[in-house]
Amino acid sequence: MASPFLYFPGGPLSAAELAAARLDGDVVEVGEGYMPADAVETYELRAGSLAPLVGDALAATHLSAAWVHGALDDPPTRHAVQRITVRRLSQVIDLRVRYRDLRLPPEDVTVICGVAVTTPARTLADLVRSRDDADRAGALRMIAHRPALIDAALAWLALSGPVHDKRPAAQFLRERREDANVGCPMVRTR
Repeated sequence: MASPFLYFPGGPLSAAELAAARLDGDVVEVGEGYMPADAVETYELRAGSLAPLVGDALAATHLSAAWVHGALDDPPTRHAVQRITVRRLSQVIDLRVRYRDLRLPPEDVTVICGVAVTTPARTLADLVRSRDDADRAGALRMIAHRPALIDAALAWLALSGPVHDKRPAAQFLRERREDANVGCPMVRTR
């Protein structure tokens, strides 16, 4: 369901009216839309702001999903999307997105405010498997934001079957888990 706190050009307000409202300080940009300046930027608003790019056939992935889940302060300059429909897409994909045609399994997708987004575990697993430096930095931000995702991403990798860069990604996650445990004092149980 779309949020009443999100405004897109061409809706009730034109692009010029939204730009003027932004200059007046009434609205601020969030993703591909605008929200009231006094509203709290929630993950629902972040997800809903991607509706014009994602539609019904795609899901936000990688850094876009990390931003929706709250691990990043700012959205990426190009959003990462992946197909969730059975059929391949025939329409032109927006130049503002990085598109992957491989279909995402339904269990790796959650719907937030009417927009499909990869689950936090799948998002972290995708980021650590990437060879892009920005994705690796995003993975570290996700781990710092929610350290418990390390185990969930390791479980996803273990059950994923053959995917690229699986072993180095699992090693990276295990090292981050060990680093997180170094700072914790040992608790003795009787």
